[in-house]
Amino acid sequence: MARLCEGFTLCSLSSAAAVRGVEPAGLDRVVVTREDRTVTVYKVSDQKPVGSWTVKQTQKILCPAIYNSQTGEFVVVQDHKVLRIWKDEDVNLERTFKATLAGNIYQIHTLPDIEPLVLFERGSVRQLDALLSDPQQELESVLSKDEVIRWSDILLEAGSPVVFFVTKKGGMYHLYAEKVSHNIRHKFKLDSKKNGCPLSFVLSVKQESIILLCLYSNGCIYKMPLSLNRNSSDQEQVLLQSLLLKLPSCEESLDHAAVLVLDETHIAVLGAPHSHQCTVKDSLSIWNTKFQTLQGWKEFPDGSYGQLWCYYGKLFVPHGKVLTVIPFTCETSSLAAVLGKLKQPDTAVKAISNVVSWNRMLHDEQSAELEQTLSLTPAEREPTRNLRSRKGQFVSPPSQPISLEQFLSVIQTSAKEEVDEQLKILLRNLQESNAQLIISQIATILVSRCKTQVKFYPQKALMNIVKTQMLSYSLCPDLMEVALQEADYSLLQLCLQQFPDIPEAVTCACLKLFLSANDSDLENIPVDLGSVASYIELDQNLSKAQEKMEIVENGFSPLLLEEDSCDGKQTHDPLQTNVKPTCPVSLKRAALLNEILLSSYSESFLLPFLKDLSVPQVMLFLQYMQYLYAKHCETVNIKLPGTRIPTVNQVLDWISLLLDAHFTVLVMATEARELITHLHKFIRSQVKFYSQLSKIEGSLQNLHQLKPKKNDGLYSIEVIEIF
Repeated sequence: MARLCEGFTLCSLSSAAAVRGVEPAGLDRVVVTREDRTVTVYKVSDQKPVGSWTVKQTQKILCPAIYNSQTGEFVVVQDHKVLRIWKDEDVNLERTFKATLAGNIYQIHTLPDIEPLVLFERGSVRQLDALLSDPQQELESVLSKDEVIRWSDILLEAGSPVVFFVTKKGGMYHLYAEKVSHNIRHKFKLDSKKNGCPLSFVLSVKQESIILLCLYSNGCIYKMPLSLNRNSSDQEQVLLQSLLLKLPSCEESLDHAAVLVLDETHIAVLGAPHSHQCTVKDSLSIWNTKFQTLQGWKEFPDGSYGQLWCYYGKLFVPHGKVLTVIPFTCETSSLAAVLGKLKQPDTAVKAISNVVSWNRMLHDEQSAELEQTLSLTPAEREPTRNLRSRKGQFVSPPSQPISLEQFLSVIQTSAKEEVDEQLKILLRNLQESNAQLIISQIATILVSRCKTQVKFYPQKALMNIVKTQMLSYSLCPDLMEVALQEADYSLLQLCLQQFPDIPEAVTCACLKLFLSANDSDLENIPVDLGSVASYIELDQNLSKAQEKMEIVENGFSPLLLEEDSCDGKQTHDPLQTNVKPTCPVSLKRAALLNEILLSSYSESFLLPFLKDLSVPQVMLFLQYMQYLYAKHCETVNIKLPGTRIPTVNQVLDWISLLLDAHFTVLVMATEARELITHLHKFIRSQVKFYSQLSKIEGSLQNLHQLKPKKNDGLYSIEVIEIF
């Protein structure tokens, strides 16, 4: 299975198709080359530029800039023949290294730990170092007259780089493959008369075989195996084509499209409709080529331009006037997994049983004790009950005892109802010395089966396992991953309550799921509300008389502080008037969000993952925390009634974290201005109020020190004037 995750904007573009290329630049960085003479390096996770360079207005950049991982340098081609090379610390591009070559350059290609290769417009290929040592060296002309290069790429074959490029002359297309280290060049002919015009090419390596995929204008994707075993390049070969995938609703010729290989069975297609019912032609879709099925899609109503790149498990797509980054996930597909019939391999129990038992290592205890525990008779397993309480009821025969190996076999093959029943028997008879070891084994087996069998999800059994309080995240890391995939809000809430070692990435994934859920989806889902209703329902049942009363709490009136607002204007801010604030979320969603606010985290690890939240999700979370903060300030003790309720310090910490993670986005977003203004005014009023309290406290302390205590008798009246 494969799916497209929620994307985010990396940068804005000045015009349509304004991107020359996107190339990797080390860990979590990409080089974006624009047609407006600019090369910019972005850190993808932070969504911000870390370096930018621009050529003069009279100059042009004609191919994407690349990053040389061996030297830590950037290389770009200026005005066809001029190479520019610089590093991160260089500021002015005009003062960097420059070399003028003897021929026009088509593209520069690089791979990790190899020397960049320069492909010239006439088909010559040279290593970058060789060109820099002799820039004006003579270049051979590989292509015939009027033959031009339309596409090129590079990959490693037997550890040596091979440059591939497709040329066009008239209506004929040819593929060249040049082994640079061996000075061998192969030429192939593409048969495109029946399929229309080739729009996009991509290379893939499958079982040490090189395959070329080509997307044609009629919506057909063909695969062509390449043979590079010949040592001579005299004979031209015709590539054999076989249909890999036929895209739907492509009766009309496609104008621009792109195809990328994601793994052995999944490809990404841009610029073609994803279904017959789709009215938007420009969409990004993931297809399973093994079963010819659509896995996921994303539409671009503002139009795309047939440009698609893939790095770090993310797709880079320019569309409209933005460059969007879309993360994706791909899993190995099989027909058995799709139908839910995939059986767990026999080695699963052996692999899981490698969990260390410290009692066995220290005291040489054998598993016979555990076997005896699981093989108790029904009379020993269940205490005798008063038969009068069962009068008129059908008494089912007692369950037969099973051993540990039998139980582990049951949970690998049986239906979830039988798993639930056998698990209840097991949990009633576990001994404390072996309980945690057995619980972790059971949880790991069940979760492994859930990941391999799509239709198997024993929600009740997993809930009972977590309720034992003997499991932690580190003992079964995949448990919450499966719960997130199934959108199991009840299990996720329970895990957040029980597990003390949840990573920040998983906490943010839960937060994202809770914020994106619909209230209608949560209506029929059991969620532990805790004490949420004690402060949310309070606003919903206020009488009209209470609403008309002026609220003066914590020793001040927000209405009086309205005069000191940021803009000097009277506003109907619920935080600054006598209007009671209303909760922006339902009771169940509030209970789930409270678990996030109560979770443990490290600020340095949490901030990068908070940046994946979208603007509507950030707005909703801020509005709920604003509501919580307002409710806290209504009470003298700064604490809301009940259990599992975040404190005011926890709310303020999360507000600060969210504002730090999305500062630029919130400042630029129009819909966030009112919320940010409300928060600013309220915090300003709170600061002013507490500063006045500090002044009073200081004055009283001075008076206490200056005036000695004296006995004024049984009754006295004193007047203290504070100036």
